[in-house]
Amino acid sequence: MPSKLTPLEIYKITPKTNCRKCLLPSCLAFSAAVVAGSKKLKECPHLKSEDIQPLEKQLAKTQEQPALQAAFLDKLKGKVARLDFPKIAKVLGCTVLGDELSIISLGKKFNIDSQGRMTSECHIIPWVQAPILSYITHKTHMDITGNWISFRELKGGIDWQGLFTSRCEQPLCKLADRNPELLTDLIDLFMGQETDTKRYEADIGLILHPLPHIPILICYQEADADLESSLSIFFDECCGHNLHIKSIYTLCAGLVKMFEHIALRHE
Repeated sequence: MPSKLTPLEIYKITPKTNCRKCLLPSCLAFSAAVVAGSKKLKECPHLKSEDIQPLEKQLAKTQEQPALQAAFLDKLKGKVARLDFPKIAKVLGCTVLGDELSIISLGKKFNIDSQGRMTSECHIIPWVQAPILSYITHKTHMDITGNWISFRELKGGIDWQGLFTSRCEQPLCKLADRNPELLTDLIDLFMGQETDTKRYEADIGLILHPLPHIPILICYQEADADLESSLSIFFDECCGHNLHIKSIYTLCAGLVKMFEHIALRHE
């Protein structure tokens, strides 16, 4: 189990009865509260000590993350304050609205002011906020090339390949196996587009734009006879020039977690 726990990983060990004895409306809400630090695992009367003990150290590490994230975001906001929005907007594929930079992520609009403060009609969460600020403050930039490459081919990708496979491609493949309509649903939800998959020998090819010049291609092959299902995520060659590899990983891992929440609601 990874060192950083998520609500879904806590949810797996709960009874899933929504008994409300923890004073929250559902087991999923309780799981989210545990990860956030506002609830303790022992507040669920159905969990045994042998369920709780292995998770306590992981929870402590997970709950250290907000402070680290806040420090990183403050550093990025300091860089934003030095940007010339009108000068960089066109290069980044953004627009300027008054004194703010407006950027589209998965079809949703996010506005950033000169202090790095972000507003949107959507809920703003760290895995979205940090990559957006990293993207607009990145020192180099390249236009979309149309040349798709694997994660390991991106600059620094080899060092992150293991995590990317285990936290992004493998979980998303399992989601697609359990929810055959999920990938096509994402087209409508996040302004994605289907694409020709002959080159990748896939049943479904889906292009998403988490950021204007960070397009990703998800290729999924269903199980067939003796062949297991497979899923690969490709990136336009420009991605490695437009965003640091850690931010690319964070963005993709966050997307998969969001897709898990969507699939959980459907299930």
